[in-house]
Amino acid sequence: MNRFEYVPAKLQEDESFVGKHDNIKIYNGHEKTHFEDGEVVLTTHRLFWGKPGQISRGEVILCLHFKYVVGIDEEQASSFIFGKKTRVIFNLRPPLEDKTPGPFDSSSAHFIKLSGRHGLAIEFIETIKETINARIWEIKSTSVDMVSVTQKTEVVPRIKLRTGITGIERSIVEKQKQTDESIAAAFQDLKVLMTMAKEMVGISKAISQKIKERKGEISEDETVKFKSYLMSLGIDDPVTRNSFASTSEYYKSLSNEICGILLDPIEEIGGMMSLADAYCRINRARGLELLSPEDVLDSCRLLNGPIKLRQFPSGAMVLELESQEEKYVSIETAEKVEEHGSLSVEELAKLFGISMILSRERLLAAERNGKICRDESIEGLRYYPNLFLR
Repeated sequence: MNRFEYVPAKLQEDESFVGKHDNIKIYNGHEKTHFEDGEVVLTTHRLFWGKPGQISRGEVILCLHFKYVVGIDEEQASSFIFGKKTRVIFNLRPPLEDKTPGPFDSSSAHFIKLSGRHGLAIEFIETIKETINARIWEIKSTSVDMVSVTQKTEVVPRIKLRTGITGIERSIVEKQKQTDESIAAAFQDLKVLMTMAKEMVGISKAISQKIKERKGEISEDETVKFKSYLMSLGIDDPVTRNSFASTSEYYKSLSNEICGILLDPIEEIGGMMSLADAYCRINRARGLELLSPEDVLDSCRLLNGPIKLRQFPSGAMVLELESQEEKYVSIETAEKVEEHGSLSVEELAKLFGISMILSRERLLAAERNGKICRDESIEGLRYYPNLFLR
């Protein structure tokens, strides 16, 4: 424990946030310490430990620089109450003479342990190992003291690439898994749709045959059944390009159809919907008459109420109600932020039940209008009520 230092919870210029873990206690060798139930924040250069809230407030907390770490081990422990759990052991080299003060002036132990009520998550342990193996803190010191600026620009990207490979591979595997699940679900829906389509064709042929033979009117049961199949697919008579002589008339009629499809859903989710979500809903409602992204975008440009197309400064495009002016959105967002003390993009998205893109744009709009202000720390980006204008 004499390798730990007391430092403010602030990132250095060349340091980046990696991850964090809750409910962690520190062992000085095999001995327990009073540093329990704290938060651990992992960066590219250091390991921070503090009580809940200390790190987010930037207070002075414990810090272990990775330059003292010579190796990482794991230890399996068991408890009658909490069962088996995994601890992480940091093997350390002796402290340097220029080390700043910490909780212990001296210690006979050459290692520390991180543990918790249920141990450490496997993913967090792997992240620690990858961060230590990358040794990014050495790149900065070497580039300043021993190599020229030209050599520095050649070395740093090489390490960044090395540390990102594992993350990229995991992302690819996750995307493949999600794609497989989506394809499987799509084929299930397709089987139902094909069965429904066969029944619809059979009914339509029977109707056409009766009309041709003029043997009587269509029965009420057949009419109801035919309409129910059409309604289950969405729009029973979607707008198609072949029905219009000019492209402008087609887009105008399509914009009216889109307004009818999306008006109620947009009102239900608070008055705003991303263009990507709108595209999915439109094609879902149109059944087999699918639209291209270009047709949807060109039609949305012609909307003249009560829905309109809006493009944010970031480039994100949404469909929103005409009554959804930025100042009212800013006030509503600021009220949520003040109600909860502070909010991140993810937290606001959950509160409103909207996508991350719309949540981010809401916060940026409120920030532009001076209702809230941002704070960036090692825990990420959060927004707080703007107390300067009160």
